[in-house]
Amino acid sequence: MTELDAGQTEAQGPEREAGRRVHASRRNFMRKVFFASGATAVATMGGAGAWAALADDTTGTTDASAAPSGAPSGATGGGSGGPGNQTITEDFFGLTTDGKRIDDLFTIHSTGVTTTPVITAAEAFLAGLSADQRSSTQFTVHSTEWRLWSNVDAYERQGVSLADLSDAQKALGTALLKAALSADGLETTEKIRRINQAAGEAIDNTASFNEDAFYWTVMGTPSATEPWGFQFDGHHLVINYFVLGDQVVMSPCFWGSEPTSMTVDGDTVTVCQEEVVASLAFINSLTAAQQEVAIASSTKSNESMKAGAFSDNATQAYEGLRGDRLTAAQKRKLLAIVEVFVSRAKADVARARMAEIARHLADTYVTWAGGVADDAAFYVRVHSPVVWVEVDCQGPGPLAGAYGATQGGDPTQLHVHSIIRTPNGNDYGKELLRQHYLTSPHHR
Repeated sequence: MTELDAGQTEAQGPEREAGRRVHASRRNFMRKVFFASGATAVATMGGAGAWAALADDTTGTTDASAAPSGAPSGATGGGSGGPGNQTITEDFFGLTTDGKRIDDLFTIHSTGVTTTPVITAAEAFLAGLSADQRSSTQFTVHSTEWRLWSNVDAYERQGVSLADLSDAQKALGTALLKAALSADGLETTEKIRRINQAAGEAIDNTASFNEDAFYWTVMGTPSATEPWGFQFDGHHLVINYFVLGDQVVMSPCFWGSEPTSMTVDGDTVTVCQEEVVASLAFINSLTAAQQEVAIASSTKSNESMKAGAFSDNATQAYEGLRGDRLTAAQKRKLLAIVEVFVSRAKADVARARMAEIARHLADTYVTWAGGVADDAAFYVRVHSPVVWVEVDCQGPGPLAGAYGATQGGDPTQLHVHSIIRTPNGNDYGKELLRQHYLTSPHHR
């Protein structure tokens, strides 16, 4: 037993270790199912054809039983139900407006982004895991595991959880997040976890809601030239981070909290308010005539999100007010909504992403439901060929008791779900991955 192994076992205790073995068994079974489908395809195809298929996520014919059987049947923020009635067996296509993907939006090119720190941190994190932990955590870059995420607390995740790790291993994971995220992004992840723990304590259910039920998976092998990435996945927090050379795709990313503000150990911890403030600033910058186009409804349903978990191939027509109908000041306020999400990545990654988004500003649409007062519950969607952002004020959920609310009540800013995606096939860097395997000489 290595020093890390010994430290991990001591830190976990008998009950935690027993639980780890049960979940690890389940995760390893799932891993074998998905690897089996990919391995079969590679064996029966060959050359560029096989790699192209894998990059497109078209290999494998696992049926719905491959979805985690313990997944809850309630809504996930995906707009069409939870993982209990969803499947990822269909080919990955990406978000589109009409089922037809726009080509030539994303290309392999130099962005000037520095990815060495995140590569080094990922290598250190993997090196710090035991052999068994790495076996449960590391997948191929084309693995279906990319798409197996959910913001629901009870969802059975793959990989290694923070509860599985020693303090030294947790520190290596934190270093990886620090290398990938901005200071604001790292602080947001920590606050979401901190509130999740405190809210769980408030309702006496830390078995379901705590700061350690967040899972790491690594796709591929950290490299300066080959594609790879990682996923950090748990309740109200999902980060997908793809790397190819100096290109980074950080989507889908889900950020949420219930409540969004809470007293924790004497401190007031507030999270997910930047997107709320930016959204309200935009909608209130519009003229009455513009609001009439942008606001689809003055009332807000309990859940409005269209592209949450298990909605990778959602089809949604553009709705609302188009970007070319805005003044320069209003355009800046619209971009400010998106920038809240984009700026959770490192500054150089954020600059490259915002430049891409700004190029399509005229073709960007924004739609709204709900009120426009400072404390109003609302839903907003910002949608262009290259970015999709949703901010959704939800009704009180399972943590309602932590802030004196009743589950199933009216939507509130105290329970927020939000997401950023890359439409037209580049979530998880899929389009860049496809192009890499089709064009790189060593993969032909």
